[in-house]
Amino acid sequence: MPSGVCDISGLQNIRTICSTGRRSIPRVAGSAFLDLYMLRREKERLEKEDAILERRKAGIQTRLEDISKEMEVLEGLHEQEKGGQIGHKEATKEKDQEKKWNKMFLSY
Repeated sequence: MPSGVCDISGLQNIRTICSTGRRSIPRVAGSAFLDLYMLRREKERLEKEDAILERRKAGIQTRLEDISKEMEVLEGLHEQEKGGQIGHKEATKEKDQEKKWNKMFLSY
């Protein structure tokens, strides 16, 4: 359960009064400059956020490639060990067949 308003999924995509451009008070002369300034600031913020996300995505892709390569190496080692264990089991079985146990029956 979300602990706060910020934890709700998709909440950041909701448009507010400011983001829709609606006002409770009619526009006054000179308010276009303020609106232009606010929009420019928001654009800069979003561009920075986009650049950060691109760097993060590139880092994630690099790490995923590294993990895939490491998994391939380890799977190869696992197959080699598995092949070695089969040979070891067969050798052990042959030795066990060579060693016959002497059975002795006891009566009580």
